[in-house]
Amino acid sequence: MNEQRVAYLGPPGTFSEEAARLAYPEARLVAFPTVAKVSQAIEKGLAQAGVAAIENSIEGSVTDTLDVLLHGSRLKICGEVLVPIEHCLMARAGTEPGDVQVIYSHPQALAQCRLFLEKHYEKARLEPTYSNALAAAQAVSVDGAAAIASRRAADLYGADVLAAGIQDVSPNVTRFVALGHEDAPPSGDDKTSLGYSVPADVPGSLVTSLQAFSSRSINLTKIESRPSRHSLGEYIFLVDCQGHREDPLVAAALAAVERQSSFFKVLGSYPRSQSRLGDSGGD
Repeated sequence: MNEQRVAYLGPPGTFSEEAARLAYPEARLVAFPTVAKVSQAIEKGLAQAGVAAIENSIEGSVTDTLDVLLHGSRLKICGEVLVPIEHCLMARAGTEPGDVQVIYSHPQALAQCRLFLEKHYEKARLEPTYSNALAAAQAVSVDGAAAIASRRAADLYGADVLAAGIQDVSPNVTRFVALGHEDAPPSGDDKTSLGYSVPADVPGSLVTSLQAFSSRSINLTKIESRPSRHSLGEYIFLVDCQGHREDPLVAAALAAVERQSSFFKVLGSYPRSQSRLGDSGGD
């Protein structure tokens, strides 16, 4: 039997790699430089599945992943995994904290460590990178550079850890989603994610759409909005609800929302993680 290949945001040493190992412990992991490339790898058959960060308990949604799911891909969410995050500041061996002039990291990590950076490195230049592990690799090759990444990244790239646990809030957790051509069959404890738009000039249109869930006693675990990309003031509402899209009540609610929507897309149904965001303390 052919070995399963799973795409993730690389290079090795990212929290995405850790999430991929948790979600697919027997698979061969293949690194790609962006979430869009992860999606394309699956669609082109270079990988059978993929893993991408979608939500952090400090900074909220990961927009790159949401944009791929909403606009750039036909892939479905088929699972989720929660990863506790500990950020470390690291640099080339021999670098002193006072030597640091530039700090590389993924934008989410920079945001999650904002207070630490303002307090200890207010004069350092912050440079966003595609991933934390890439930042670690850059930091060890540049004089006066440091990176925010995982302890594993420090080990992989030979960096010294200058400070550990520098995230502004603990616990800090990232929710990662598994991506594939199909979502998951019903498991009995599922979640469904969708995105939709309702007319902005119709009073009560959002409330009416949400009543499709409340009237059927379907719990919403998340709701937020994203710009539609079409015009200012038009939004896509992103909703997670308990239940599988094949459950009769969920199916009826989705059909009711779709009838009211100018844009409607089910992003996938999948088993809920057995961990919860508040129980433990992502890229």
